[in-house]
Amino acid sequence: MRVAEILRKKGSSVLTLPSAATVAQLLECLDDHKIGAVVVVDDDKVVGIVSERDIVHHLRAGRDQTSALSEIMSADVHVVTTQDDLDQLATIMTERRLRHLPVVEDGVLKGIVSIGDVVKTRLDALSAERDHLEDYLRRAP
Repeated sequence: MRVAEILRKKGSSVLTLPSAATVAQLLECLDDHKIGAVVVVDDDKVVGIVSERDIVHHLRAGRDQTSALSEIMSADVHVVTTQDDLDQLATIMTERRLRHLPVVEDGVLKGIVSIGDVVKTRLDALSAERDHLEDYLRRAP
């Protein structure tokens, strides 16, 4: 299965904030939308990603909520394309300890895929396979 199919099922909506936004604005966005990460976009270009983990490190260091996202975001963003395979995603996420990957095509943000999306997709595929096998066994002579 490809990333495009995951986005087709879950939707391509992705929340973004500019790098000048504050940690307080980020916290509000994460809480309001019940999400774990936001893609940081300036001038329609992905410049970073910031997650709950980044906030914890920031606040533990004694910094306040007025800091700009540019100070806490991960600027080295690993992105995937709509043509990447689910197994590739799982490997990347596991090896790099990432829970969110922005989907970018030709420099344009197309969506975001979370580890939860990968797990759900795999579970759905296993369930469908199980159902198929059970049906096959019921029809066997």
